[in-house]
Amino acid sequence: MIMDRGIADAGSMDEGALPGLRSRLLNRRAFLFGSAAGLAALGLAGCASDYMSLAEAEKVYGPVPDEKFPIPAVDVSKVNPKYFRKTVRYDSDEAPGTIIVDPGKYYVYRIEGEGNATRYGANVGRDGFRWSGEAYVGRKAEWPTWTPPKEMIARQPEAGKYARGMPGGLDNPLGARVLYLYQNGVYTLYTIYSTSDPETIGNGITSGCTGLLSQDMIDLYSRTPVKTKVIVLPA
Repeated sequence: MIMDRGIADAGSMDEGALPGLRSRLLNRRAFLFGSAAGLAALGLAGCASDYMSLAEAEKVYGPVPDEKFPIPAVDVSKVNPKYFRKTVRYDSDEAPGTIIVDPGKYYVYRIEGEGNATRYGANVGRDGFRWSGEAYVGRKAEWPTWTPPKEMIARQPEAGKYARGMPGGLDNPLGARVLYLYQNGVYTLYTIYSTSDPETIGNGITSGCTGLLSQDMIDLYSRTPVKTKVIVLPA
């Protein structure tokens, strides 16, 4: 799924879905978020006491220079502190490693066992494009190719130059890591992907896919094998 003038679209990328082009591709930030949203995030950054401090967040969400395409640091002042990575109490009967997506609260949980979970802030599907149910990680990829769907190209012809696929890289909308969700051996068109756009976290902007900050997605990806169970809750 991709943001298309403020609307997200489902499609394929290498067989994957479309989470959203980065700013250098379609300059989405200009039409997704106004100055008021940015000011709100800045204000919230100084209010939290039960969350990671900005100083701590700058370390956790700092640059990742050893990647195939070095990942820049996140501007953490643009993220509500409640969406920073955190170990939380989360009662569940699911096995450790299970991923639970809660789009209503903009969180993704990885069950750790003994009543704990790692919680990540996320972006989720916009109204009318949300999906819920049980799935599993059918495959996973690092720096995957993205291919825009024909419907998106029809509305936004400038994306047509990627009709044969956009190679992985910092401008690729799928980012550094992707988990592809399957049901009964069939790809659902939904993914958990990585984003370097902090303004998207805590917002419904996609056609059903779920995005984590790149640093969070790398953490989740490294601990998630193929066949991992994924539960997407109703919004």
